[in-house]
Amino acid sequence: MKRIWMPLGMAAIGAFLMGICTPLAHGQGRNVTIKGSDTMVILGQRWAETYMGKNQGTTIQVTGGGSGVGIAALINGSCEIAESSRPMKDAEKDQVKQKRGKDVVEIPVALDALAAYVHEANPIAELSLAQLKGIYTGAIKNWKDVGGRDERIILYGRENSSGTYVYFKEHVLENADYFPTTQTLPGTAAVINAVARDTRGIGYGGIAYGKGIKHLRVKKDANSQAIEPTMENAQSGAYPISRFLYWYFAGQPAGDVKKLADWVMTKDGQAVVENVGYYPLPEAVAAKYAGSPAKETKAKPKKAGGA
Repeated sequence: MKRIWMPLGMAAIGAFLMGICTPLAHGQGRNVTIKGSDTMVILGQRWAETYMGKNQGTTIQVTGGGSGVGIAALINGSCEIAESSRPMKDAEKDQVKQKRGKDVVEIPVALDALAAYVHEANPIAELSLAQLKGIYTGAIKNWKDVGGRDERIILYGRENSSGTYVYFKEHVLENADYFPTTQTLPGTAAVINAVARDTRGIGYGGIAYGKGIKHLRVKKDANSQAIEPTMENAQSGAYPISRFLYWYFAGQPAGDVKKLADWVMTKDGQAVVENVGYYPLPEAVAAKYAGSPAKETKAKPKKAGGA
């Protein structure tokens, strides 16, 4: 399993080519502005770097800030592509329609096994979804209650502008509130850094990140087998909290934006996904969107992993 690490400061800024996002004519010129998910910012950077190396004269700006920040930028027209680690909400799509007069186009661009992280020295190797919920809602406060040492559990999580925060809340906490002691941090790399320094800590985030931590196996319920967050298990849906990572557009992409979106769905574009440490799309999903990101703007791919 390939993993990557980046310093806290870089993840917090989440930028490849820094600059102020200014309104761009959709699909016009040779500039593409991408903004959003901190989970995806490294992937967006690598796509930009690789694509610009093959297409001289095209400039791609990639910044992070969180899925909510990218979606807000798409709504106000300051970015052409919003990266999001969670599906856009209907109310957000309605705002795009109201403010920009265009329907939202959604494409899945990569697959992620949302991971639970603990320190390498933590003896725990697996947790069920119910145990993860109990830990993050405060019902379980000590590692001994899930088979670990007699130590208080220290919670690390993401800020509420994060798509990963929203996804974890919806699909693991079942929309319950995070326990107030959860320390919210700006980016997955910050969560990794915190857990790597804290033998009592637990965090969550994208599978591509990791240094000084270990990923837990996750059980759908107490009677299920604990599943590793591998590519095969994410693509098959066996891992219970797999998810798609998305690109969103206001209206059908055109010009250089469409060329970039088409390239991301190719074998070369999906190879970048795997090199970064996330998982390429299942072939059937990539084939559905290849060459034509979304013929039906209202359609949604099935959720990865059944989550």
